[in-house]
Amino acid sequence: MRPAKGTYPSFVESYIAKAKGKNLHEALIHSTEELMQTLTMIPDDKGDYAYAEGKWTIKQVLIHISDAERIFAYRLLRFARNDQQQPLPFEEDDYAETCNADKRSLSSVIEELIAVRNATASLIESLQPEDFNKQGNTAAGKTTVNAVGFSICGHCNHHISVLRERYL
Repeated sequence: MRPAKGTYPSFVESYIAKAKGKNLHEALIHSTEELMQTLTMIPDDKGDYAYAEGKWTIKQVLIHISDAERIFAYRLLRFARNDQQQPLPFEEDDYAETCNADKRSLSSVIEELIAVRNATASLIESLQPEDFNKQGNTAAGKTTVNAVGFSICGHCNHHISVLRERYL
């Protein structure tokens, strides 16, 4: 089922809203399909393209999706395993600044993102039904494993929409 309001911090509401499906399994399938379709639309010579001064390049956006998904999946794992210690937040702009996108090929960035998504899917599929309601602490408040999973999907969907609307 979709995460109920109050089971996650308000700042992830927009991501959860962008995740499509009545449960996390469906949301993950839909997000993965949209991601894969979008990746095939990116021309080989456009990886270093940014739609405006000061905006991330396509490669930086894709690496950001990978970085954020790894971090969210780590949180999901910790919470599913009943780890109540609060994971540290991260600063996305600092990560984007130091991700070395300009030194990588678009194909290597895409391959990495696909590997990250496959690992996330394997983790989520390994969970038992009771794991989805487990809670953990974040800097913004308590959340559930289910809400973190929906946030992963919605975050990816958000950036896929930005790529399609502003970059491609």
